[in-house]
Amino acid sequence: MTAPETAPGAAPPDEGTPDEAALRSRAVEALTTARERTALLTSCVDEDELTAQHSPLMSPLVWDLAHIGNQEEQWLWRAVAGREALRPEIDSLYDAFQHPRATRPSLPLLTPAEARAYAADVRDRVLGVLDGARLDATGPLTEAAFAYGMIAQHEQQHDETMLITHQLRKGPAALTAPPPPVTAAGPPAQREVLVPGGPFTMGTSDEPWALDNERPAHTRIVPAFFIDTTPVSNGAYLAFIADGGYHDERWWRPEGWAQIREHGVEAPLFWRREGGQWLRRRFGVTEPVAEDEPVLHVSWYEADAYARWAGRRLPTEAEWEKAARHDPATGRSRRYPWGDADPEPGHANLGQRHLGPAPAGSYPEGASPLGVRQLIGDVWEWTASDFLPYPGFRAFPYKEYSEVFFGPAHKVLRGGSFAVDPVACRGTFRNWDLPVRRQIFSGFRTARDAEPA
Repeated sequence: MTAPETAPGAAPPDEGTPDEAALRSRAVEALTTARERTALLTSCVDEDELTAQHSPLMSPLVWDLAHIGNQEEQWLWRAVAGREALRPEIDSLYDAFQHPRATRPSLPLLTPAEARAYAADVRDRVLGVLDGARLDATGPLTEAAFAYGMIAQHEQQHDETMLITHQLRKGPAALTAPPPPVTAAGPPAQREVLVPGGPFTMGTSDEPWALDNERPAHTRIVPAFFIDTTPVSNGAYLAFIADGGYHDERWWRPEGWAQIREHGVEAPLFWRREGGQWLRRRFGVTEPVAEDEPVLHVSWYEADAYARWAGRRLPTEAEWEKAARHDPATGRSRRYPWGDADPEPGHANLGQRHLGPAPAGSYPEGASPLGVRQLIGDVWEWTASDFLPYPGFRAFPYKEYSEVFFGPAHKVLRGGSFAVDPVACRGTFRNWDLPVRRQIFSGFRTARDAEPA
């Protein structure tokens, strides 16, 4: 890291208040953790793999690497630190809205060596400025070190995107990780739990690094409903397949039925049937489908069809958040299902510690007050809801983060996956994608209405 950028003869940087020191430490840790993961994802393959496009749905890994550095330069070096642009000529190359993923390989991108050097240079300069920065309430970008948290989350989100690219690439495994731990307590006794009806607080107004679409906190009234205690497992999904679920139009939305017919979809992405056995490919390794794991790589249409087949439905986004955050004993909404403390390894499968979800029913320490498990981590969970703004929404710090995606085209996913870092996952965090998407680390759980009293 370079030395703090102070004028010759100036006094050393003031550490500020204890709260500022804690914020500075948190920001450095979040940025460092993200960069270590970026380095892992881009150093485990050769340069040809970095510059190749492994799927038209994804960017070359080298584009993500330079984009990460460019976003950090624009927001932390230029906007927050007020310094002169380092590489303004590449801004348009790494603007995600100017260039669709399928066209990015044709751009005059930085080479892997240039991208690494650029991202490292930006990071050294940012850490040098952060070492002496004041993090009191001088503005919305610097208050509670928000901009640093935003950029750490941005990098981790691209790390998850790069992990998806690793899943899509052909060839032998480039990544390894131990399997998730076995839960000694075993699966929960109840298949579903009743979430009582009534109001709860949805969203947040006081989570320092929450993004604009999570804000503001507001009251939602949700009728009583039942929700699965765990995500739907591969074993349960295999019953849908065996019953002809992919060949029975009754269970499918018209658009979903057209999609699976056009593309010949008969199982989750990366599955194939061979010799009477279902196999899957995961990060370069072919293995039998584990029936006790949550189903992964299904589209919203597949999740919705399964739920209809099972006589159930997908939970709404408000139902999902109430199941995850509402504490009936106190009436308040928690940061996480287990409470307000940051995630620990015993709470959830996060941070790419493992390269797949844990068996359905794992992590009892991370259960909600009502006993719902794995609401955080393991698999992103499709909900029934369109991605829409909350009442009182204000775009910040730019409209392209959330506002341009609002509407019926995108469905909301909640809870994070094994590929999500804790900095980019909390009880209020909202993800969204097109209902046809299958390459993402998506699963689901189902719900049903409670009978009227």
